[in-house]
Amino acid sequence: MSDKACRECHRIVTGTACAVCGSSSLSSDWGGYVVIIDASRSNIAKKLNVDIPDKYALKVR
Repeated sequence: MSDKACRECHRIVTGTACAVCGSSSLSSDWGGYVVIIDASRSNIAKKLNVDIPDKYALKVR
């Protein structure tokens, strides 16, 4: 998988830096994949502490 995950916010990123948090600390060693569509109504989004709809990794090393 060529996508990387941000170590700070766990968002799946395709570039060299996270577009939302601005971190360049990315990892290609991640597992689990979740898509948040409606963060305000999602229990998973609350558990992950995210409020922006996007694709997220569950575990980032």
